[in-house]
Amino acid sequence: MAKPVYVIGTFDTKGHELFYAAGRVKAAGARAITVDVSTTPSSAQCDVSAQMVAAHHPQGTKAVLDLTDRGAAVSAMAEALTLFMLAQKNVGGVLGLGGSGNTAIVTTAMRALPVGLPKIMVSTLASGNVAPFVGPSDIMMMHAVADLAGLNDITRVVIGNAAHAAAGMVLNKVPRPKKSKPSVGLTMFGVTTTAITQIRERIERDSECFVFHATGTGGQCFEKLIDSGFLSAAIDLTTTEVADHLLGGILACTEDRFGSIIRKRIPYVGSVGALDMVNFGARETVPAKFVGRNFYVHNAFVTLMRTTPQENTMIGKWVVERLNQMQGPVRFMLPLRGISAIDAEGKPFHNPIADEALFEAIRNNWRSAPNRKLIEIDAHINDAAFADAVVAAFHDIRN
Repeated sequence: MAKPVYVIGTFDTKGHELFYAAGRVKAAGARAITVDVSTTPSSAQCDVSAQMVAAHHPQGTKAVLDLTDRGAAVSAMAEALTLFMLAQKNVGGVLGLGGSGNTAIVTTAMRALPVGLPKIMVSTLASGNVAPFVGPSDIMMMHAVADLAGLNDITRVVIGNAAHAAAGMVLNKVPRPKKSKPSVGLTMFGVTTTAITQIRERIERDSECFVFHATGTGGQCFEKLIDSGFLSAAIDLTTTEVADHLLGGILACTEDRFGSIIRKRIPYVGSVGALDMVNFGARETVPAKFVGRNFYVHNAFVTLMRTTPQENTMIGKWVVERLNQMQGPVRFMLPLRGISAIDAEGKPFHNPIADEALFEAIRNNWRSAPNRKLIEIDAHINDAAFADAVVAAFHDIRN
């Protein structure tokens, strides 16, 4: 029997609409479980009450339902719902609907769920910038068109379509094919394309390769798929998003960068690709505090700033702190002759002193362990010799 669709919302204000959605899920042949995430008293008779959800908050029910500040209550309920959903073993799919508060609550929990699990959010905010709600997940945002304030000819159709879609996804699960080759995630930037291309061509006969553009969201998608079990190994050569995270660039990772590797303990080969740069938008958008720095205008919309030795020391310490937490097989590679296409000798970001500060920070803070090896290669990151070394390290930890 197919697992049920969890229909989630604030039943204190959207009860009629949510029960209608649950009814349409059932009419389509699937099971539905109603979950109330109201932060004010609700008399709705749901399968899961707001009190039951709130009890999953680390500080208990009162930390959610006794708050007078609505914003704080919404954030607390989002945390509680996330923990509640992660504790459930029978989730076939998730259907949420509502305005800004409910969208924030439900999509927070959705983002914590695995990629591939059906997730549909009917929202009054779905026609604008939905990146904060979707993040690296596969959430389907569906615009409500009319406000979800009662059932009418518009809302019935929109909600009904979403419910039927959720039911259809749950009842017609896409089979995952039996793979003859393991799935490997690789991170790439324009300035490390040569390296990744060489590596991919060397391993794709025995591995199914998935390449992720290290643009902030790209790195998050890479790690989300590791957490979801879609990727069984990683060649994470391009860790440039860390520089943006620490120095205010526009392609930043989150504090959880490398977290999936720590949690899942998959075979991991990493490097310092493109940590010589911080990404900004058009030249005029670069913060004034960086005046006088070494800039490279990649195009009219992208300006790169060279990292300094002091910044690279900070970046290296941040990276190695996370590497030291990895308990799976790890090989971390240092290309001693340059870490991006524009960091080679004669190129605008060539700065051996800055690179050495990065390498020294990693060397000095590296904690040796049987599962982890720090490997230095006297080559540029895009050289064939470096690609050969990465492939050899990859095969070493995969065997």
